[in-house]
Amino acid sequence: MNSEEQAQGEKKVMQLLVEPLKRRGLAKPSSLTVADFEEMVRDMCAWLAYMSAGSLMALEEQVAASPGGKDRDRFPISNQILQWAGEIQPPGDSASPLIRAVFSHACGQTAIAEGWAPELLFDLRKNRRWPSAWALGTIRDGAASTLRRYRDLEGRLAREGELGPVDLDWWDRRNAALQRCREIGEGVAA
Repeated sequence: MNSEEQAQGEKKVMQLLVEPLKRRGLAKPSSLTVADFEEMVRDMCAWLAYMSAGSLMALEEQVAASPGGKDRDRFPISNQILQWAGEIQPPGDSASPLIRAVFSHACGQTAIAEGWAPELLFDLRKNRRWPSAWALGTIRDGAASTLRRYRDLEGRLAREGELGPVDLDWWDRRNAALQRCREIGEGVAA
């Protein structure tokens, strides 16, 4: 997402989520100052800029049905809204700052170089948190059989010059997934 798309997305979030909720009468959470609330809304708009208009309208309904505060007349905290947003329309790989950061970091680059980046991407999509050293080892170990198959097919392709249709399909899908991870790491994934 480039800066122009980001700005347009943030404007769309304001128009389709924040403003309708304010018109419904939801006020800032009592635990926040006006400045803190405005900052929370700006941050939330930046995080949700990837969402489609339909998903934002669905999110607006969800938030309106589950207001915060003792009197149920307050905006829920943004963390709750972001969680609901992720359930309604999960961010794509390139829209997720976490996924982009992991793949541009040394741990993501190692996963790309060693060939287990698609398994790391799957884990990041599922858990939405920075992988610990233990998690990285577990992901790498879990990818061992896939890596063996990849190396076996690579050797067969080098020796024989071709693969059967099933193996070729698997090979092409695996290479596409590896390329996607490389693009995320380079910041060119759209």
